[in-house]
Amino acid sequence: MTVYPGDSEVSLVHSHRFAEDGYSNHQLNINMHAGTHIDGPMHLLQIEKYISELPLEQFIGVGAILDVAGDIQIDYKESYEQLVPEGCILLLHTGYGAYYGEERYYTQHPSLTEQFAQFLIDKKVKMVGFDMPSPDYDPYTIHTLLFKHNILIAENLINTEQLLHTSMFTVIALPLRIQADSSIARIIAQVNE
Repeated sequence: MTVYPGDSEVSLVHSHRFAEDGYSNHQLNINMHAGTHIDGPMHLLQIEKYISELPLEQFIGVGAILDVAGDIQIDYKESYEQLVPEGCILLLHTGYGAYYGEERYYTQHPSLTEQFAQFLIDKKVKMVGFDMPSPDYDPYTIHTLLFKHNILIAENLINTEQLLHTSMFTVIALPLRIQADSSIARIIAQVNE
Protein backbone atom coordinates (compact mmCIF):
# COMPACT_ATOMS: atom_id res chain seq x y z
CA MET A 1 0.00 0.00 0.00
CA THR A 2 1.41 3.37 -0.94
CA VAL A 3 1.37 6.10 1.70
CA TYR A 4 1.40 9.87 1.72
CA PRO A 5 4.99 11.03 1.12
CA GLY A 6 6.86 11.11 4.42
CA ASP A 7 4.48 8.78 6.30
CA SER A 8 5.59 5.41 7.64
CA GLU A 9 5.10 2.34 5.49
CA VAL A 10 2.25 -0.11 6.07
CA SER A 11 2.99 -3.71 6.97
CA LEU A 12 0.67 -6.68 7.32
CA VAL A 13 2.36 -9.84 8.57
CA HIS A 14 0.86 -13.30 8.97
CA SER A 15 2.46 -13.68 12.41
CA HIS A 16 1.08 -17.10 13.37
CA ARG A 17 0.00 -19.93 11.11
CA PHE A 18 -2.43 -22.66 12.05
CA ALA A 19 -0.20 -25.48 10.76
CA GLU A 20 2.71 -24.45 13.00
CA ASP A 21 1.05 -22.62 15.90
CA GLY A 22 -2.42 -24.13 16.19
CA TYR A 23 -4.03 -20.78 15.34
CA SER A 24 -3.75 -17.97 12.80
CA ASN A 25 -3.03 -14.32 13.58
CA HIS A 26 -2.02 -11.24 11.63
CA GLN A 27 -0.13 -8.11 12.73
CA LEU A 28 -0.99 -4.77 11.10
CA ASN A 29 1.19 -1.66 11.48
CA ILE A 30 -0.47 1.34 9.85
CA ASN A 31 -0.53 5.11 10.05
CA MET A 32 -4.09 6.44 10.51
CA HIS A 33 -3.72 8.40 7.24
CA ALA A 34 -2.91 5.41 5.03
CA GLY A 35 -5.38 3.94 2.59
CA THR A 36 -9.03 4.93 2.89
CA HIS A 37 -9.34 7.00 6.05
CA ILE A 38 -11.20 9.84 7.74
CA ASP A 39 -9.40 12.98 8.88
CA GLY A 40 -10.82 14.40 12.10
CA PRO A 41 -10.44 18.03 13.24
CA MET A 42 -7.66 17.14 15.71
CA HIS A 43 -5.47 16.36 12.67
CA LEU A 44 -4.80 20.05 11.96
CA LEU A 45 -6.42 22.00 14.80
CA GLN A 46 -5.04 22.56 18.30
CA ILE A 47 -7.81 20.58 20.00
CA GLU A 48 -7.93 17.42 22.10
CA LYS A 49 -11.01 15.75 20.64
CA TYR A 50 -10.35 12.25 19.37
CA ILE A 51 -12.21 10.85 16.38
CA SER A 52 -13.83 8.31 18.75
CA GLU A 53 -15.47 11.21 20.62
CA LEU A 54 -17.34 12.51 17.58
CA PRO A 55 -21.04 11.57 17.34
CA LEU A 56 -21.78 8.43 15.34
CA GLU A 57 -24.39 10.35 13.32
CA GLN A 58 -21.59 12.33 11.67
CA PHE A 59 -20.30 9.17 9.97
CA ILE A 60 -23.62 7.96 8.51
CA GLY A 61 -25.94 9.93 6.28
CA VAL A 62 -27.64 10.67 3.02
CA GLY A 63 -25.07 10.61 0.26
CA ALA A 64 -24.60 12.86 -2.74
CA ILE A 65 -21.97 12.76 -5.46
CA LEU A 66 -20.55 15.33 -7.85
CA ASP A 67 -18.66 14.38 -11.00
CA VAL A 68 -15.68 16.77 -11.04
CA ALA A 69 -13.41 14.57 -13.18
CA GLY A 70 -11.06 16.69 -15.24
CA ASP A 71 -11.24 19.74 -12.96
CA ILE A 72 -7.85 20.97 -11.76
CA GLN A 73 -9.57 23.27 -9.25
CA ILE A 74 -12.84 22.04 -7.75
CA ASP A 75 -14.82 25.25 -7.58
CA TYR A 76 -18.37 26.22 -6.70
CA LYS A 77 -20.99 26.03 -9.46
CA GLU A 78 -24.55 27.24 -9.05
CA SER A 79 -25.83 23.90 -10.40
CA TYR A 80 -24.46 22.22 -7.26
CA GLU A 81 -27.12 23.89 -5.12
CA GLN A 82 -29.76 21.43 -6.34
CA LEU A 83 -27.44 18.42 -6.35
CA VAL A 84 -26.19 18.66 -2.76
CA PRO A 85 -28.80 18.32 0.01
CA GLU A 86 -28.18 20.05 3.32
CA GLY A 87 -26.51 17.89 5.96
CA CYS A 88 -25.40 15.16 3.53
CA ILE A 89 -22.14 13.29 3.12
CA LEU A 90 -20.77 14.56 -0.18
CA LEU A 91 -18.53 12.46 -2.40
CA LEU A 92 -16.45 13.90 -5.23
CA HIS A 93 -15.51 11.75 -8.20
CA THR A 94 -12.28 13.29 -9.50
CA GLY A 95 -11.08 10.29 -11.50
CA TYR A 96 -7.75 10.63 -9.73
CA GLY A 97 -8.12 7.25 -8.05
CA ALA A 98 -6.84 5.79 -11.34
CA TYR A 99 -3.38 7.14 -10.41
CA TYR A 100 -3.23 5.60 -6.94
CA GLY A 101 0.29 4.31 -6.32
CA GLU A 102 1.86 6.75 -8.76
CA GLU A 103 3.81 9.85 -7.72
CA ARG A 104 1.36 12.19 -9.48
CA TYR A 105 -1.46 10.88 -7.27
CA TYR A 106 0.16 12.79 -4.40
CA THR A 107 1.76 15.69 -6.30
CA GLN A 108 -0.73 16.66 -9.03
CA HIS A 109 -4.20 15.94 -7.65
CA PRO A 110 -6.97 18.56 -7.92
CA SER A 111 -7.69 20.88 -5.00
CA LEU A 112 -10.82 22.47 -3.59
CA THR A 113 -11.22 26.24 -3.74
CA GLU A 114 -12.18 28.31 -0.71
CA GLN A 115 -15.46 29.17 -2.46
CA PHE A 116 -16.27 25.46 -2.80
CA ALA A 117 -15.33 24.88 0.86
CA GLN A 118 -17.65 27.74 1.84
CA PHE A 119 -20.41 26.04 -0.16
CA LEU A 120 -19.86 22.87 1.91
CA ILE A 121 -20.03 24.94 5.10
CA ASP A 122 -23.23 26.67 3.98
CA LYS A 123 -24.78 23.29 3.13
CA LYS A 124 -23.79 21.95 6.59
CA VAL A 125 -22.17 18.92 4.95
CA LYS A 126 -21.16 16.30 7.56
CA MET A 127 -18.26 14.92 5.58
CA VAL A 128 -16.65 15.34 2.17
CA GLY A 129 -14.89 12.40 0.56
CA PHE A 130 -12.98 11.90 -2.68
CA ASP A 131 -10.79 9.56 -4.72
CA MET A 132 -7.59 11.53 -4.09
CA PRO A 133 -5.23 12.00 -1.12
CA SER A 134 -6.13 15.51 0.00
CA PRO A 135 -8.43 18.46 -0.75
CA ASP A 136 -5.43 20.82 -0.80
CA TYR A 137 -1.68 21.22 -0.48
CA ASP A 138 0.59 22.70 2.19
CA PRO A 139 -0.32 24.92 4.14
CA TYR A 140 -3.63 22.94 4.10
CA THR A 141 -5.98 25.92 4.38
CA ILE A 142 -8.98 23.94 3.05
CA HIS A 143 -8.44 21.18 5.62
CA THR A 144 -8.35 23.81 8.37
CA LEU A 145 -11.40 25.70 7.10
CA LEU A 146 -13.48 22.51 6.91
CA PHE A 147 -12.34 21.31 10.33
CA LYS A 148 -13.22 24.66 11.93
CA HIS A 149 -16.78 24.04 10.73
CA ASN A 150 -16.88 20.42 11.91
CA ILE A 151 -16.72 18.89 8.41
CA LEU A 152 -14.81 15.61 8.29
CA ILE A 153 -12.63 14.63 5.32
CA ALA A 154 -12.53 11.12 3.80
CA GLU A 155 -9.53 10.50 1.58
CA ASN A 156 -8.40 7.80 -0.87
CA LEU A 157 -11.88 6.50 -1.71
CA ILE A 158 -12.28 3.95 -4.49
CA ASN A 159 -15.09 3.03 -6.91
CA THR A 160 -16.74 6.47 -6.75
CA GLU A 161 -17.58 6.18 -10.44
CA GLN A 162 -20.06 3.41 -9.56
CA LEU A 163 -22.29 6.01 -7.88
CA LEU A 164 -22.36 8.59 -10.68
CA HIS A 165 -25.76 7.52 -11.98
CA THR A 166 -27.27 6.72 -8.59
CA SER A 167 -29.86 9.17 -7.33
CA MET A 168 -30.26 7.92 -3.75
CA PHE A 169 -27.71 6.30 -1.48
CA THR A 170 -26.57 6.26 2.12
CA VAL A 171 -22.92 6.60 3.13
CA ILE A 172 -21.65 4.58 6.07
CA ALA A 173 -18.11 5.68 6.96
CA LEU A 174 -17.09 4.16 10.26
CA PRO A 175 -13.72 4.94 11.85
CA LEU A 176 -12.08 2.67 14.40
CA ARG A 177 -13.18 3.46 17.94
CA ILE A 178 -9.73 4.64 19.03
CA GLN A 179 -8.16 7.67 20.66
CA ALA A 180 -6.56 9.18 17.55
CA ASP A 181 -6.87 12.34 15.48
CA SER A 182 -8.06 10.35 12.46
CA SER A 183 -8.74 6.74 11.52
CA ILE A 184 -8.51 4.20 8.78
CA ALA A 185 -12.07 3.33 7.77
CA ARG A 186 -14.28 1.05 5.73
CA ILE A 187 -16.49 3.44 3.77
CA ILE A 188 -19.44 2.06 1.85
CA ALA A 189 -22.42 3.43 -0.05
CA GLN A 190 -25.73 1.61 0.31
CA VAL A 191 -27.85 2.23 -2.76
CA ASN A 192 -31.49 2.99 -1.89
CA GLU A 193 -33.05 2.69 -5.36
